[in-house]
Amino acid sequence: MKLDVTTLDGGTAGSVELNEAIFGLEPRADILHRMVRYQLAKRRAGTHAVKNRSDVDRTSKKLYKQKGTGNARHGAASAPQFRGGGRAFGPVVRDHAHDLPKKVRALALKHALSSKAKTSTLIVVDDLKVENHKTKAMVERLGKLGWSSALIIGGPEVDENFGRAARSVAKIDVLPVQGINVYDILRRDTLVLTRAAVDALEERFK
Repeated sequence: MKLDVTTLDGGTAGSVELNEAIFGLEPRADILHRMVRYQLAKRRAGTHAVKNRSDVDRTSKKLYKQKGTGNARHGAASAPQFRGGGRAFGPVVRDHAHDLPKKVRALALKHALSSKAKTSTLIVVDDLKVENHKTKAMVERLGKLGWSSALIIGGPEVDENFGRAARSVAKIDVLPVQGINVYDILRRDTLVLTRAAVDALEERFK
């Protein structure tokens, strides 16, 4: 698969041959769905918690005798049905992450890249080097390129000026190639890869 390479100024910089085994697959929604669920579950903090009946500061003495009062049979005042008692079946601190095989995760990334290539929303740029880190200039540059919602992937390191200029722009995410992931690819309309990112991805899946 051959794709034209552009520059940040909107010019052309030749073309690049993309590996069909990475960018030419038929996207499978079920694999992408599993991966997105895996990522979102893993990022959940899981720090929600409430006090159950063993945590509240109430007496554990029996309220009144078991028989002869005509009332219901009750024990400690910390029971959930009483005001100030512990909560029944409340959330506890836990890890929401679940397992997903490494091969499925790798395959999901290939399918995410292929989905962008198939819909012609994959763009390859020569590099991300800019002269200054002004956000206003970056907004104008991105507007001319038509990148209103984009994930931009650089090489092992992103140009410092470009990263600083783009970090405040809405719906624009900039990551080094090590940080590329399925969720961020799918949540943006356009995927922008540098030549270095393409080479690193092909080396990664070799």
